[in-house]
Order: sequence, then structure tokens, then C-alpha cells
Amino acid sequence: MKKLWSIYIDASLIKKITVALLLGIVTGLLFGEDASVLAPFGDLLLRLLKFIIVPLILFTLIVGVNQAELGSLGRKGGKVFLYYIGTSALAILVGVAVASLFNPGTGVSLGTSENVEVPDTPGVTSVLLNIVPDNIVQALTEMNLLGIIFTALVFGIAIAYLRSSHSYQEVGNHLYKVVEGLNEATLTVMKGILQYVPVGIFAIISGIVGTQGADTLLSLGNFVIVLYVALFVQLALYFMILIFTKRKPGAFLKEARTPMITAFVTQSSSGTLPVTLHAARNLGLSKSLYGFSLPLGATINMDGAAIRIAVSAVFAANVIGDPLSLASILQIVIVGTLASVGTAGVPGAGIIMIATVFSQVGLPMEAVALLASVDVLIGMGATALNVTGDLVGTTVINKSEETSQ
Repeated sequence: MKKLWSIYIDASLIKKITVALLLGIVTGLLFGEDASVLAPFGDLLLRLLKFIIVPLILFTLIVGVNQAELGSLGRKGGKVFLYYIGTSALAILVGVAVASLFNPGTGVSLGTSENVEVPDTPGVTSVLLNIVPDNIVQALTEMNLLGIIFTALVFGIAIAYLRSSHSYQEVGNHLYKVVEGLNEATLTVMKGILQYVPVGIFAIISGIVGTQGADTLLSLGNFVIVLYVALFVQLALYFMILIFTKRKPGAFLKEARTPMITAFVTQSSSGTLPVTLHAARNLGLSKSLYGFSLPLGATINMDGAAIRIAVSAVFAANVIGDPLSLASILQIVIVGTLASVGTAGVPGAGIIMIATVFSQVGLPMEAVALLASVDVLIGMGATALNVTGDLVGTTVINKSEETSQ
């Protein structure tokens, strides 16, 4: 037993995850819904990942701010925001183009019993105000990532100011050393959690395959295939961006594949954040950049979800036999991009975005209920692309910062 444990610990994380993924698929197919008995092990993984998110963001970002020049933070933030908005709009255009080429939904009819309520969505003003929490403790307990990022930036800048001042330099240095120590302790805890990731992935994928089965996939197979084609087109564009900025896609993929698979299985951008931050560290990216860009990306950069919106819109238009006009496509690009900003990186959030866009452009809500039946299947791919987009953006911006120095 000790030898097996030693082999497990020494094996690379990607190998363990790949084996867990394959075993999970086989277990789900063999045992069907009975595989759901493993659900607690999957729930434990999600709890562990969420458990480490708050200290990871807080301490990583505070340390990162103190390792960078304060004047560069605004420049980096501007680059990150422009990249996220630009790629979200590009993703919707890719989704519309691919879906218009294959026309999913043609010949599909809506059942009269299918219905869904349009969820309430916060306005732009509300989203912006939520960046500044009125209660720090509440922001931490409610996992308000934008609020946590704001808190970390404010206190990070304050500590950096103390360290640079003549009167409080010693106090500032002591504070920084404490936070740096807490950051290292957090990273040590995260290393332990990463050893459990394959077990949780095995449990989650077993339950998904066991409960979903092949029937759900076949019922809307055309839609699912078109969506994954669009996701791969966007992934190819990411690799082109990496090549253009003189980054090696192979080296990037070697580190990015672990958070990509984790996101695929857990369907949570924010839940995958600890693994994504670990990958950024292995890629040698600047802590002052990825400590900010990745938590922000997990909240506002949803390229996979944007593609999902676009393909779903074309699908719904084809179902009712009314193809999208150029004006409708433009409206979907604008509304879809805005809807993807601020959407929580948690399972099921995609359905909320789709319903929001459908209500704005006059597409049938019944189609949302129909698409909900394959929510898990399409959510997996979309979330994996979300996380990939965050890492690509951080890698590219990191390269631009190195070039400008």
C-alpha cells in the first residue's frame, strides 16, 4: 500500500487526472445512475477548491502588488480589461459564424410543455457598485470575487505605501513579511488539495456520465457538435495569438491542460481558480499580473459562455424558422458581451445568460428550457474555454510587459 501511495504521489498531475477521467467515464457507463453514490467525493473537491480561493486571491494579489511598480498596475489593468472585452466579442462572432454555417435547430420543434422563467439580472450600475463591498467580511463569505480583488488591491497598495514611507517603513515591511508567509502557507495547502483533484474528478465525471447517458446527447446532438466546433475554432485563435506574440503553444498547453480538464469536469471557472493560478505560476508569469488577471477573468471573461450564447441564439432562431438578421446578430454581440461580464463562474450560470439575451432579442424562452436538457454537456466545454482564455490573455499581456521593459 505504501508503494502504491508513493507511485501516486510521484506521478504527474496531468497523468493522474487523465486516468481519473477515463475511469470515471467507464464507471458511469457501467453503473449508470448508481454511480451517483460517489457524489460526496466530487462535492468534497469543489468544497476544497472554494475553501482555498479567498486566501489565495488575497495573499497572492497583495504580494504581487508589492512586487510591482504601483504605476504599472493601471497599465496592466487596462490591457487585461481590453483583452477580455475584445475576446468576448470575438467569441460571439465565432459562435454566430460557425452556427450559421451548420444551422443547428433546423427541423426541431418546441414542446408546448417546455417553459422557463426569465431570471432577474443585475444592471451595469449594480455590477460596478458590487466591485466595492460595503462589508469586507460579507464579500469574503459570499465569494464576491470582484470585491475580494478590490480589497486585496487596496490593502496591497496601502502596504506598499507604508514600505516606501520613511516613518512607517519598518511596520510596512513586517506586514509584508506576514502576508508573504501566509501566501506561502496557502500555496502549501493548495499543493495538498491538488493531490486530491484526480479523486474528485473521477467522482464527478462518473456521476455526470451515469446520470446523463447517451440519450440526452443524441436528442440535441447537432447543437452540441456545432457548439464544440465553435469552441475549437476559438481555441485555434488563442493558439494563433500565442504564436503571434512569440509564445510556444506546446509549452503553454503543457501547463494549461490541467486547469482546462479541471474546469471541464467541475464546470466552474471560479472553482478552478486555484488550479489556474498554479498553472500561471508554473508558466513563469508575473505574480503581480496573474494574481489580478485570473481572479478577474474568472468573473468577467466568459469566452466559452459567449460562444454558447451565440450558438444558442442561432439554434433558437432556426427552431422558429426565422433566421437572424444582421441587426439581430449585432444586438446579440453587444448584449451577449455585456451579459458575459459579471456573470458568476459557477455551474448553471450559462442558462441565465442565454435567457437574458433571448429576452432582449425576442427569441423564444421555450428554447432555453430545451437547451437546459444538455446544460451539463455544453457547460463543460464552455467552462474549459473560459479558463483557457484567461490563461492565454495573462500569458500574452505578461509577454507585452516584458517587451515594454
